[in-house]
Amino acid sequence: MINSKMICKIMGSLFFIEAGFLILCALLAIYYKETDLTAFLSSAAITAGAGIVFSIFGKNAERKISRRDGYVVVSLAWIFFSLFGMLPFYLSGYIPSITDAFFETMSGFTTTGASILDNIESLPHGLLFWRSMTQWIGGLGIVFFTIAVLPIFGVGGVQLFAAEATGPTHDKVHPRIGVTAKWIWSIYLGLTIAEVFLLLLGGMDVFDSVCHSLTTTATGGYSTKQNSIAAFHSPYIEYVITLFMFLSGINFTLLFLFFLKGKFKRLIENTEFHWYLGTVGCFTLFTTVTLVLTSPMGIEESFRKAIFQVVSLQTTTGFISADYMTWVPVLWTLMCIIMLFGACAGSTSGGIKCIRIAIMSRVSRNEFKRIIHPNAVLPVRINRQVISSTTKSAILAFTFLYIAIVFIGWLLLMILGVGFEEAYSVVISSLGNVGPGIGKCGPSYSWSGLPDMAKWISALLMLIGRLELFTVLLLFTPGFWKKH
Repeated sequence: MINSKMICKIMGSLFFIEAGFLILCALLAIYYKETDLTAFLSSAAITAGAGIVFSIFGKNAERKISRRDGYVVVSLAWIFFSLFGMLPFYLSGYIPSITDAFFETMSGFTTTGASILDNIESLPHGLLFWRSMTQWIGGLGIVFFTIAVLPIFGVGGVQLFAAEATGPTHDKVHPRIGVTAKWIWSIYLGLTIAEVFLLLLGGMDVFDSVCHSLTTTATGGYSTKQNSIAAFHSPYIEYVITLFMFLSGINFTLLFLFFLKGKFKRLIENTEFHWYLGTVGCFTLFTTVTLVLTSPMGIEESFRKAIFQVVSLQTTTGFISADYMTWVPVLWTLMCIIMLFGACAGSTSGGIKCIRIAIMSRVSRNEFKRIIHPNAVLPVRINRQVISSTTKSAILAFTFLYIAIVFIGWLLLMILGVGFEEAYSVVISSLGNVGPGIGKCGPSYSWSGLPDMAKWISALLMLIGRLELFTVLLLFTPGFWKKH
C-alpha cells in the first residue's frame, strides 16, 4: 500500500521550501520597490498554508518509503510545485491566464525554457528572478534538492533519488544518498557562482549575471531579455555561457570526481563523455562549415554562433545567440536532430541522453557481428563494465516510448490546429525539455500563439520528459495501484 502519511509529510516539507524561495523573491520586490510584493507574499502564505495542512496529515508517519511511494512523491512534487509556483505570475496580473501561468512555471521547473511571454523585460525583478530560480531548483531535481538539505527521508531517499534521477544507471559517490546529494549540489552551486563572476567580468550587471547563471547551470534557458543572449551583443558572454552549458551537460558525478577528487582520468576515459564531446564537435563542425559557405558571417563568428547553438540545444538549455531559422533549411533539420540527442545522464540536461545512444549503437553493432558469428558471446561494455540485459531492455523500452510519445503528441497538436513543422518541434522541444522550436515556435517567437489545450499537452510532455517517462506514466498503469 501507499504510505500516504509519509508522502504528506514529505510534501509538506517541500511546500515550506518553496514558500522560502517565494519570500526570497519578495525581498527583491522590496529592494526594487516594485508591484509584485503582494503577489509573492500571498503566494508564500498559500504555499506555507498547504505545507502546514500536509504536515498535519503526515504527523506520526512511519519513516519508510517504498519504490512506489517514491514515484508518487516525485510526480506530485513537480505538479504541486508548478501549481503553487505559478501563483506570483497569476496574482500579480503579469500573466492573467491560469493556462499561461502554469505553462510558464512548468517550463521553468522542468528546465524546458519555452515561454509564452512576448515582452520579458516588462516583468519586475522579483518575477524575473523567480523564473530563473524555478529552473535552478528543477535543474538537479526538486526532491534531490530536499534530500540534500533535509534529513527527513532516511533510507527512503534512495527510492526518491531513483524516481527522479536521469539516465539508465544512477551513480552514487557515497553510500549515503544524503551525502551524495550534498556533494553534487556543491558542484552545482560552485559552477553557478563561477559563472556569475565571469559574466560580471564581461560587463553584465549583477542581476542579469545571477539570473543567467542560475538558468545556465540548470540548462534551462530562461533569460531576462526577450532576445535571449543575442541581446547582449558580446562574444565574450557567448563563449562563457557556452562553456558553462557544456560543463552542465556532463554527468555531475564525473564533475565531482574531477573538481573535488582530482580524478581527471575518470572523466577522460568515460564512454558517455566521449560521445558527448564527439557529437558536439561533429555538429559544430558541420554547422560552422555550412554557415561559412552560406552566410555573410566570417569564420570566427560562424564558429561562435555554431558552437553556442549546438551546445545550447544538445544540453537542452535553449539559449539563443542567433535566429537559426534565418540559416539554410538543412540546419533547421540538424537543430531538431540535436534536440533529440541530449547530453549526459546525471546532468541537468534533457533528451534521450548520450549513454543510451552509445549503448544502442553497440547493441546494433553486435547484431551485425552476431549474424556473421551466430555462436559468439558478444557482451556490450560501457566503461569496461558489461551492460546487463535488463538495462538494455529498459533502454529499448525507453526509446520506443519516447518515439511513440513524439508521434502521439505531434498528431494531437496538429488536430488542435498547430502547423506541421511547429507541432513536431513543440513536441520534440517539450519532451526533451529544450525550449525553442522551429517555424512560428522558433527562437524569435514565444509559444503564446498555441491553443490552450496545446499548452496543457506541452506542459504534460515537459513533466514526462523531465522525469524520463516511466516515473509519470507508471501512475497511469492499473497494476501500480494494486495492493501487492
